[in-house]
Amino acid sequence: MGRRAGARPAFHAGTVVLMRVKVDGSKCQGHNRCIQTAPELFDADNFGYSHPRDKGVVPPELVEKARLAVKNCPERAVSIVEVED
Repeated sequence: MGRRAGARPAFHAGTVVLMRVKVDGSKCQGHNRCIQTAPELFDADNFGYSHPRDKGVVPPELVEKARLAVKNCPERAVSIVEVED
């Protein structure tokens, strides 16, 4: 059973689950809505395509902005993943 949408990062057997944003480069069309929504989390390359800043790590205070960036991407290129650190 997967985690429910919007679940907060948690501790698992002594590890911390980090939330990260990702941009699928094969889907990104360079609209940059993610950058407009969450400039702290995204940047653009020389061609105008988005990519995550700081390895995509989402600080707790930016979780809502990350979720809004996912919702605002017309190509569904932006996603949030949870990884153990």
